[in-house]
Amino acid sequence: MTAPTVGAAAGQREYFVKEDPHAHDGHGHTNNTTGIGFWIYLMSDCLIFAILFAVFAVLGRSYAAGPAPADLFDLRLILVNTFMLLFSSITFGFAMLQSYKNNVRGTILWLLVTALFGLAFLAIEIYEFRHLIHLGATPQRSAFLSSFFTLVGTHGLHVTFGLIWLIVLVFQIRKHKLIEANHRRLMCLSMFWHFLDVIWIVVFSYVYLIGVVG
Repeated sequence: MTAPTVGAAAGQREYFVKEDPHAHDGHGHTNNTTGIGFWIYLMSDCLIFAILFAVFAVLGRSYAAGPAPADLFDLRLILVNTFMLLFSSITFGFAMLQSYKNNVRGTILWLLVTALFGLAFLAIEIYEFRHLIHLGATPQRSAFLSSFFTLVGTHGLHVTFGLIWLIVLVFQIRKHKLIEANHRRLMCLSMFWHFLDVIWIVVFSYVYLIGVVG
């Protein structure tokens, strides 16, 4: 009677191992942890930008007898810059579609196109900042300009970090192909990039458009 009992127990153990192939490799736990951790990070970023928008709402009309938004902002240039970031989100979507097809070359190509649009966005933003400083509209000129440079500059820093992340990921995909870890990194970067796109739309509408037209 002992032998069948031992055999049955061994059979049950083998069954459970087959049913849960990731029980000991840690992949499922790692995926869940990465996803939850990244969502927590995005929520913290939301709080940062919410605070910056609140500060701008309070100080955005404190011009200190200095220039107002209508005197400084070129909406046509800002609109072009907005389209640069919108296009970069579209091309990132194409990169994700290629990654689902396990197309390494196509994924890298669309990621590089996304990087070009992101660089164009940063170049226009740097040009705008230099132009404002050249006009004497520096951060210390008024509370409005201090809050403006802080809000828009913080978004620009996030785009810069996103571009660095994107380039590093391109090298990782070239070296290791579209392994599970790189798919996970692509998904996290995609959420981050689209998050920046949404934040910029609010910046464009609230800071630039209402500031000039309102």
